[in-house]
Amino acid sequence: MKTLFKTSILLSFCLMALTSMTFKPKRIIFFGDSITQQGLSKNGYVTLIKKSLDSTKYDVIGAGIGGNKVYDLYLRLEDDVLNKKPDLVVIYVGINDVWHKQSSHTGTDYDKYLKFYQALINKIQGVGSKVVLVTPSVVGEKKDGTNELDADLNKYAEGIRTLATKNNLPVCDLRKVFAEYEAKNNPEDKEKGILTVDRVHLNETGNKLVADQLLPLVK
Repeated sequence: MKTLFKTSILLSFCLMALTSMTFKPKRIIFFGDSITQQGLSKNGYVTLIKKSLDSTKYDVIGAGIGGNKVYDLYLRLEDDVLNKKPDLVVIYVGINDVWHKQSSHTGTDYDKYLKFYQALINKIQGVGSKVVLVTPSVVGEKKDGTNELDADLNKYAEGIRTLATKNNLPVCDLRKVFAEYEAKNNPEDKEKGILTVDRVHLNETGNKLVADQLLPLVK
């Protein structure tokens, strides 16, 4: 009887350990700038994705800081991402790298942008985590390439697509998605108010659009 009791206890512990291992939620980190930082608000895209996923299966974390560029992400990668041991990292950065070249002359040159971005990919994959890339969306919502920074944004977005192909990674092409949405839903050719509140940061509709695009990729 004593042996049977000990065996039962041992089996119980083994079952508990196995259950803990089997049902450990997958950790997803959204890594970016103020768009991702605001994505944690009530109707932000990170919050919407978190609500759409089973909390017992997914642990969703937002790691966005306002004003960040690609090299800022590289500098805080260890503390804000790698130390948290994510299963998947979604990189969404590039707006400030382009925008700040105009507004404050502190943006990131194209070649350096791609080098830092590739370095992010290398380090994240180096610890066994998966990666999803995101193209920069908009600085201004006018149609047909008439916003001042559209040409640069198109160039940087194409660079992300190239990195995705080179590294065999999934890409959420928000640059393309936003352009198509504006073409259909911005008849007055407004520079803000369709998907953004200020030409850059997402309104409720913009957050939902981003969440809808990313959700299938993070699943």
